[in-house]
Amino acid sequence: DHIGHAKSLALRTGKPIWMSRGTALASQLMDWGLSQAQCQMASDGQVFEVGSLQITPFTVPHDAREPLQLRCTDGSHHLGILTDLGHGSAHVVQALQHCHALLLECNHDRELLAHSAYPPFLKKRIAGPQGHLSNEESAALAKALVHPQLNLIVAAHLSERNNRPELAQDLLAQATGCSANDIPVADPVNGTPWHVVH
Repeated sequence: DHIGHAKSLALRTGKPIWMSRGTALASQLMDWGLSQAQCQMASDGQVFEVGSLQITPFTVPHDAREPLQLRCTDGSHHLGILTDLGHGSAHVVQALQHCHALLLECNHDRELLAHSAYPPFLKKRIAGPQGHLSNEESAALAKALVHPQLNLIVAAHLSERNNRPELAQDLLAQATGCSANDIPVADPVNGTPWHVVH
């Protein structure tokens, strides 16, 4: 469900897109009408380049077809992008070591999810080890990734029904030793303002 605009972007611009084989099969990539050169396969740990950026995809525990998240670098600075996963596995922690900035899923507050109107099966899926990170799980992952050069964490993929920005910000701030005001929250429509990463 998160690749909906990839097809229109690729068709409109002629630019290549990268996805795992599992995602390509599930999305029927070969039926999109793209050229062979536009259909690029990505896999765990296999670096590819987009302009001046090196992108390293890594597998994550999530109930999708071969999901990948990304580590991006310009050679000097490293950004980790992590928006859909059920738990912070050892592989995820290893893939994101020494990042200067993180875009980190903070999908739900456990109490809000537990008392939400969602049906039990959906609550179980979201909170499960292949679902989405709770604020507490995100904070624990952030704590495992803290190092002196990490200077930006953006809270992302917050549920509109089962989370509130201040809940995610407070837990991330406690885990990383910064102020909640230093944790921007990505808006699902507008993203975030530009941030300079040192």
